[in-house]
Amino acid sequence: MRAPVLALVLLAVSTAAQASSCNKSREYLLGGLAGELQMTPQTYDGLFKVCEATATMPSVQDAFILKDGGIGVIPKQDTVPATAATLSRFCDANPRATLRFISKKDLLRAKSTSQIVGLSSTGVTSCKKIKGLM
Repeated sequence: MRAPVLALVLLAVSTAAQASSCNKSREYLLGGLAGELQMTPQTYDGLFKVCEATATMPSVQDAFILKDGGIGVIPKQDTVPATAATLSRFCDANPRATLRFISKKDLLRAKSTSQIVGLSSTGVTSCKKIKGLM
């Protein structure tokens, strides 16, 4: 009986940690620490909801709101099938959003929430383009 309870506690803690990164990135952006914002505060609040939902995806280790409006994710597995599945699920749920995968190389350079929030999603193919909505 202890194993299922322990598993539920670990799941709750890991989910809270993921949402925490969404919250930290939103607080950083809306707290004025990122400089001049590229979008309205309401837009970042909407992105927070997208970030939270993304953080709960099975192949996502962590998620962040990026200053330019993208959602940055640290994948649990850095494989083509896992990336494709995550991107597909994300774009189905958020057809007008942009998902940026944060690589291990990115993480070596961006060691804090502030540096991760500043990563650009420019050059990443948006869900609009993937789904042919442009």
